[in-house]
Amino acid sequence: MGRYRNPILPGCHPDPSICRFGDRYVLVTSSFEYLPGLPVHVSDDLVNWTLAGHALHRPGQIDLSGLTSSSGTYAPTVREVNGRLVVVCTVVGPEEGEWAGRTGHFLVTASAPEGPWSDPVWIDGVGGFDPSITVDGDRVWLCGTREAVEGYWPGRTEVWVAELDIATGALGSEPVVIWTGAAVGAVWAEGPHLLPHPDGGWMLLVAEGGTDLEHAVCVAYADRIDGPYTPDAGNPRLSHRDLGPVAPIVAVGHADLVEDGDGRSWATVLALHPVDGRRGILGRRTSLVPVAWADGRPLFAPGVGRVEAVVTAEGVPDQRPWPTRIEEHFAGELLDLEWNGAGRLPEEFASWGADGLLLPGGAEPSSTAGVSFLGRRLPDENSDVSLRVRIAAQDDAFRAGILLRVSDAQQLELSVTGAGEAIAVLAGAEIGRLSLGGDALGDELELTLRIRDLTARVFVGEEELASCELDVLAPRPPRGFIGAWVGPVAVGSGQARITRFTLSAG
Repeated sequence: MGRYRNPILPGCHPDPSICRFGDRYVLVTSSFEYLPGLPVHVSDDLVNWTLAGHALHRPGQIDLSGLTSSSGTYAPTVREVNGRLVVVCTVVGPEEGEWAGRTGHFLVTASAPEGPWSDPVWIDGVGGFDPSITVDGDRVWLCGTREAVEGYWPGRTEVWVAELDIATGALGSEPVVIWTGAAVGAVWAEGPHLLPHPDGGWMLLVAEGGTDLEHAVCVAYADRIDGPYTPDAGNPRLSHRDLGPVAPIVAVGHADLVEDGDGRSWATVLALHPVDGRRGILGRRTSLVPVAWADGRPLFAPGVGRVEAVVTAEGVPDQRPWPTRIEEHFAGELLDLEWNGAGRLPEEFASWGADGLLLPGGAEPSSTAGVSFLGRRLPDENSDVSLRVRIAAQDDAFRAGILLRVSDAQQLELSVTGAGEAIAVLAGAEIGRLSLGGDALGDELELTLRIRDLTARVFVGEEELASCELDVLAPRPPRGFIGAWVGPVAVGSGQARITRFTLSAG
């Protein structure tokens, strides 16, 4: 009997998918426009997780440059196929206009969670999003969701299945529609998974209601993998939609199942965690619930029927606490795995070594390409973030500092300029300015964000420059799919050197 807390990963980790691989569990989540992308976590016990690597981790694998926020890699699924890990995912591009990259479904494979992962194998012949794969003996099946051809009502979607050749990405059969919703009026079937049922046959696990307050987990059953499927009479099998927007945990859905070594079943799900009844800035996060079976039907969080913030359950140990302080000097040959770039890999725009992080200036943070931002997930809405930055006397318009980024439009920036000023900008509006004097440009300056729930105070050294409410940064539907990243940023013609970054959480 062990005790663990939800979420099981710090910071924004949406759309979790889980499988067993040997004696370990592997968990992969969405990362949208960030690279390296599709973080791969591993665990021996389901509640203590380590970031092993990323399924998209090197130049040439995939092009996400120029994408707006909440585009990019959607809802991966991870499975073991013939002794290898396979991650299948979708790249979603802009809804309007042209984009140079490729969209659609792809898969990558590896012999270990740490990688290296293969180049993408693209899957043509079927559209939609949120693909999943299922092994049925010697056959592999691909399922996914798409907007219904004959919609009947707005947001009506359907789940399809087709046989798949893993090696080539070719479909071995025409897609067959197996699900059009748990009820008349049901919208946005997402994250479908076809799983072997413990009593034989197959079970469809699917999210519905949209990835917000109406989110829910629905189930259906079939004798054959390609249907027909009978909905569970008790759908939805798990949801917090009846609790309202101010519950401690809301928007529960997007479940995946895994069986542990003792035959117990567990589900990963995503959820939002409001702050004092308001939307937080961390976005959708990954939780874990035990699953029991009664009359062949899954019971998520049996006896409770809710995702709880603290869970005591058989089959897991006590969860270890997350690190509460991170200190980074960027002095190693390899960059910590938690660091990401927006639309490009960190090594494509930054360098690091004995003298710290050298960050050349890039595009405005509100741009969709060429932003010089090195970020990592904000782990907690109560965090202190600081860095030491030095910029030489250069272009007055150059600036460098800390960026708290939820999207290309929702940001808090605290920077020092080449003109010797410190500025604070929230969602495009200046909220503070301070003259430091020209002599300050040769010095190492300490910049700090102190975040408490949804309020931030910004400091240059010991002097408070501004304070603000962060509600405006909270991700919201219909396309607010991702939460807060934080880290160094540089803008314009010039370069900055970062010698220390610290993050204290909780």
